[in-house]
Amino acid sequence: MRLQVKEQGISQMMVWLLAISAITRGVLAACLEFGNDEVYYWTYALYPDWSHFDHPPMVGWMIQLFSLNLLFDSEFFIRLASVIFMTANTYVIYRIGKEIRDAQTGFYAALLYTASIYAFVITGVFIMPDTPLMLFWLLAFWMAVRFCGNETAPRQARRPSYLLLFGLFAGLAMLSKYSGVFLWVGMGLYILIFNRKELRNPYLYLALLVSAICCLPILFWNLKYDFISFSFHGDRIGGGKIDFGTFGTELAGEFLYNNPVNFILIVIALAATFKGKNHLEKPVQRLLLCTSIPLIAAFLVISLTRPTLPHWNAPAYCLLILLVASQLSDKNPIMDGLVKIPKSIIMAVSIMLFVVVFGAIEIQTGFIPLDRHTEPEMLGRNDFTLDMYGWRQLETKFADLRQQKIEEGAMKEEDGIVADEWFPLANLDYYVARPLGMKVMGIGWPHNLHKYLWINEERGGFHKGDDFWFLTDSHYFKRPEALYPGGFESIEHIGTITINRCGKPAKNFFVYACKGLIYMQPNISELMAERKAAKQIPTVP
Repeated sequence: MRLQVKEQGISQMMVWLLAISAITRGVLAACLEFGNDEVYYWTYALYPDWSHFDHPPMVGWMIQLFSLNLLFDSEFFIRLASVIFMTANTYVIYRIGKEIRDAQTGFYAALLYTASIYAFVITGVFIMPDTPLMLFWLLAFWMAVRFCGNETAPRQARRPSYLLLFGLFAGLAMLSKYSGVFLWVGMGLYILIFNRKELRNPYLYLALLVSAICCLPILFWNLKYDFISFSFHGDRIGGGKIDFGTFGTELAGEFLYNNPVNFILIVIALAATFKGKNHLEKPVQRLLLCTSIPLIAAFLVISLTRPTLPHWNAPAYCLLILLVASQLSDKNPIMDGLVKIPKSIIMAVSIMLFVVVFGAIEIQTGFIPLDRHTEPEMLGRNDFTLDMYGWRQLETKFADLRQQKIEEGAMKEEDGIVADEWFPLANLDYYVARPLGMKVMGIGWPHNLHKYLWINEERGGFHKGDDFWFLTDSHYFKRPEALYPGGFESIEHIGTITINRCGKPAKNFFVYACKGLIYMQPNISELMAERKAAKQIPTVP
């Protein structure tokens, strides 16, 4: 039995696809607790700035916009930009596919994009810098196609406005994530290799100026803080010894994040393209390859010496979906007004649905044991799904313990929470401190605290003699006396909170009272002064 749709019904099928996708992702966004990265980006909206230690500001601005400046601060509203933008992205990639070939190609591209784990989950449910990046990435490429896609068209058909819009959207992509610069890498390579006459086009330089203006907030912020963000990322991707293990991990991650079927189809499509089997107009095909291949190659090369994350080059794979869709359209011609849905696309969508359903159930129930530890301080150590489970439960149980210790005189109402890294600082900040009216502060190495170096100052800094709560879970257990030797007059374990999942212990939180602060965490101003004086750049372990 073949799955087919009427050619004239593609638009209606797109409406159904967009609606079902949006509703599914909206439910997931409302039900799942934040992951470590997501809850950290909430702090971008809580303390907005022109840029941040690890990323440009766009993701924070989008959280502010869709939550009405955190008036509605539930997981759903903080993630709402992701739900809406991924829906828009699916429509945009459909329009690009329709423009470069036909509606069938656009429909195939929309289905394959929906099947991407990166697109559907990471940018479509989770709130990440990739959320706005992908919207502006696709819009910029669409404008590039409109401008460059038909070199033989009259100049008026390739209006300068398309080039200027490309510059705007590329700039907004860079304001979302630094990897947005690869849009200009792609445009530059295309012009230098295939269309050098555009170097005489004044609108090209005006478009570049528009992108540069978009990036001014990043520049101004980094000038103020001695380009700390760029040095941080430079250390992350800097050279080292060849390690094929990290390369293999990166390649495996790309295979999984982009959906195994999509990944294989992309490899096949690229092989056919390099053999000269063209399914798109040459200008479009060249632009597609110039934009996507450098980004993929860059992070594969970096992964030879440094650990990388597979979603860093996923936007390039999303563009290559258009190449796959075009080739599938060529192999499945429309017959009798019916568009056949290839088995490969059905399989890709099925895998994505399985991953989403299985993943959500596993997070909420832990029905497949991922960890065998029974020691209290090791419980759940190898279960990565616990990153997104138990935080709401922790707030309720910690509130009872906190009230008990306050009544006993062991701790005070105004005592805050302290930790040594950006996670669990942000998790504790959102899920525990926010509802209880507490403050969270970071004491640790600057490269571990990230934005909490700035948040410390926003919250009044440290004072000698301050008392703090320290919470650490068995998933990432740390002993505060080992972290802060000589940092407090006394450190005492005063309680253990067990997080249950489906009636079974999943992980433990160990609660400590850190009393009488002795060590004073340097604030960001002091660190910048020391940095400039020593002319040293912090390294990332």
